[in-house]
Amino acid sequence: MTVESKDTSYVFQRKIDDKGLLCVGTKNNGMYLVLEDPKTKEQKVVLDAMSGAAVSSLGHCDPEITELMGQFAKESVYTFGGSFGNYAAEELGEFLCEKSDGDFASALWTGSGSEANENALKIMKQYHNELKDYKRHKFVSRNQSYHGYTIGALSIGDGSRKYAFSDILIDASKTPKVSPVYPYRNQKAGQSEEEYTQELLKELEQTFIDNDPTTIAGMIIETVGGSTFGTPTPTKGYLDGCRAICHKYGALFMLDEVMCGLGRCGYSYTYKSPEFGLSEGGPDLCSVGKTIGSGFVTLAGVLISPKVKKVFVEGSGAVMGAQTYHSHDFNCRVGLAVQKKIYRDNLIENVRVNGAYLKEQLKLKLKDAKYAGDIRGAGNFLSIEIVKDKTTKEPFAPSEAAGPALGALCLARGITSMGLSGTIRNEILEGGNVIMHGDHLTVAPAYTFTKEHCDIIANSIAGAFADLEKKYAA
Repeated sequence: MTVESKDTSYVFQRKIDDKGLLCVGTKNNGMYLVLEDPKTKEQKVVLDAMSGAAVSSLGHCDPEITELMGQFAKESVYTFGGSFGNYAAEELGEFLCEKSDGDFASALWTGSGSEANENALKIMKQYHNELKDYKRHKFVSRNQSYHGYTIGALSIGDGSRKYAFSDILIDASKTPKVSPVYPYRNQKAGQSEEEYTQELLKELEQTFIDNDPTTIAGMIIETVGGSTFGTPTPTKGYLDGCRAICHKYGALFMLDEVMCGLGRCGYSYTYKSPEFGLSEGGPDLCSVGKTIGSGFVTLAGVLISPKVKKVFVEGSGAVMGAQTYHSHDFNCRVGLAVQKKIYRDNLIENVRVNGAYLKEQLKLKLKDAKYAGDIRGAGNFLSIEIVKDKTTKEPFAPSEAAGPALGALCLARGITSMGLSGTIRNEILEGGNVIMHGDHLTVAPAYTFTKEHCDIIANSIAGAFADLEKKYAA
């Protein structure tokens, strides 16, 4: 829908009173966006290689889903989850629990990934209360992580977005941090993958000991890192080691797969990857979101293991708290329709096969690119770290904002992407201002992407890196 535009903006987001480009539609099976300049009315059609914030699993305006949405709108009735349930929430929970091969036995459906992680903190706290283990109130997470934009989620995260709000977050003593998995920069010369993994796990166990393990409720980590520093995958044995340490000290082990899960990395659940996943079983809790509703609805959730569910069932039998749109009937109907189509059409396998092809093409086309460093990720959740010197891995100066600059060059070449700064670390200044060191570019197209789309993405990114060379040479 196009409306008559005024100079001012009525949306309190992004740059205030600067509308930027507005999306007015989609083309070519929902893989392309039609963007319009509200001042000139000029339109630009671009391949959506990022699908927002890695949200789309299906193409935009998928005709099958939108037709079902019309039907669901006529049938869905709103009820408050604290009072009544609905079949849609039950059926979506059953569907995704079955896809976990028994790793999960229940689910809470929320409106966003931030909300899912916020609720997970309370679920973990209540879990220990049910066991009359009331001392546990700390949550271990990682540096360079992101778990959402609500207060609790910001507290367990470590992206640049949190520091302006540091004085209203959960006290840092209750959210101890450990190092992320970042072999490109942190694995020492001559150090094997196993040795690097053991170094990380030793640090984790020492963090438990230093923070009194009897007070730690759980550990929360992204299975594959997201926007903060560009889709790093775990080293082999890392997830198993983290879970073992948590359980050794009586804490819960939670994975955040809001951005990386439900097929985005080529498997039903990313922790099931044979390359870097858990050797068997699953986490105690797992948050999901984004691709579950493919942007058609606002939907995310927390999946609960049989172990955790059993404690609640044998304890109070109830979950403390309920929010207005939890387990929303319409949203759950749409999410289930999206998930059924993903599995029916083998789209997760498509992610695995074409994602590998895209990664291969990026490595091929960027091998001589002056500023292209590490190429990493899984499935079609892929990133390139931007460096000033490929040999020394020296980053660009923060003032250059090389990530956003490369993202803008990709858009000029016809694809969306996510070009960000702060990849290596964030330098915190007075008042919560942040100097962001290091840059990366991420792509994450819809699962319906083809090899042709992969070629367009790889060629556009290669061209943008060439443009970046010209920009900095000028």
